[in-house]
This record gives sequence, C-alpha cells and structure tokens, in this order.
Amino acid sequence: MGMLKGKVAVVVGGGGIGGASARRLAAAGARVVIGDLDAGNAAAIAAQITKAGGDAQGLRCDIAEEASVAALVQAAVARCGGLDLMHVNAADLRVIAQDSNAVDVDLGVFERTIAVNLRGHLLCTRHAIPQMLSRGGGALVYTSSNSAFIGESERPCYAMAKAGINALMRHVASRWGRQGIRANAVAPGLVLNKDNPKLIPEDVKAAALAGTRSTRLGTPDDIAAMVVHLLSDNGAWINGQVISVDGGWTMR
Repeated sequence: MGMLKGKVAVVVGGGGIGGASARRLAAAGARVVIGDLDAGNAAAIAAQITKAGGDAQGLRCDIAEEASVAALVQAAVARCGGLDLMHVNAADLRVIAQDSNAVDVDLGVFERTIAVNLRGHLLCTRHAIPQMLSRGGGALVYTSSNSAFIGESERPCYAMAKAGINALMRHVASRWGRQGIRANAVAPGLVLNKDNPKLIPEDVKAAALAGTRSTRLGTPDDIAAMVVHLLSDNGAWINGQVISVDGGWTMR
C-alpha cells in the first residue's frame, strides 16, 4: 500500500498481535523496529519482514526495565533517523493464572502485573513522545483489554493494569493532542495465535465464541488491522479512544 512510507515504527512486544502489527506496518511501507523479551522471536519476525521486501530490525527489550526501553527507542532513532509510530503490546501473561481475586491474590503477582502491563507502558510513552514531538507529531496505540471495563470476578490485577493503560492513553491524547500526538487503545477479545490454540481449553473457546456476535474467534491480524488503521492517516481524527475488536462481544 505504501500509506506509511517514510514512517518509523516501533512495536514493543512481538507476540502474536505485536508480530502481526509489525508485518502489517512494514507492508504499509513503515520501517519497523521490533522489541521483544525473546530476542530470537524479534529477530525472526524482522527476518520474515525483510524476506517479504520490508525494512525491519528485531531487538531484545524488557519493558519492565527503563534502560532497555530507552535503548530500543534510541536504536530505532539511530537506525532510521527518528520515531513516528509506536504500538505497545507487551504483557506478562504468565501471571494471569495466579491472578485470583482482591482478597487472596499474592501481592507479588500484583506487582509483576503492574510492572510489565502498566509501568512498562509509561516507560515506552515517556521515551517515545519526545522523539515524536521532534518530528512534528506521531501516534501511539496501546493493547488494552475488555477486562478493563466488563467487571470480571477474577483477574483484578490484570484488569487494573489495563484500565490504567486506558487512563494513560487518554492523558497522552489530552496533553499532547494539539501538538500532533494521537494516542488510542485496542481492546481485543479472545485471540487465537499459532502458540495458544492448544493451550486454551475447548470449553473456554466455545464459551468465548458464544459470547460474540461472530462466526469465529479472533486472530492477531484482526487486531493488527485496527492498529495500523489507528497509526495511519486513515485514523487522523481518532484520538483518545478505546476501540474493542472482539467480534461483537462487547457493545458500547
């Protein structure tokens, strides 16, 4: 398409959704730098993009460590000359199984969830925005979750972190919108990627599908399509929004 030709994008968290976003951003013409805790995964996604004719680099990034986030942003600036776009998709999903309820949850689970799923998004924001402002503006998209607003009986730490992301996003849109910065969030439903279909019980998948107004569950590309829309000029008048991409599970 080329609608992002000349733009520089950083994707933080190269898991299913992040990898799909990186590939779509590159296909639209952006130069992409992927940061992931698994350096091999980031490199593999970059190699796929390069093989397809795109421009990408994969690097290790621990979103919980400020120095690591700063290094990722600086690497993108050094390689590509600046930063225009960022999709923050990283999360520690391993602790979800231990995220029980507000009375019983181990505070270590809460602290790890906040460190990665919320504090890390603040770190990405604070290092990306100055670079974007120096280019006259930019756009950020955060991966949120419907857990932030549906009121689940479990996973309070995860929900609190995602609600915090929504608040951060709105702050960014309010504080820097008139300086050319746009910030939005996508809230996915249950997404099946190459790694998780066998890990998710069939009854859970069936229940998730029954809760939608759709013929299927989601894929990473479903979310990535919205991410690219929001980061491109097609989303130029969308700012400060949480957009559910969940097959009609939530309607609001």
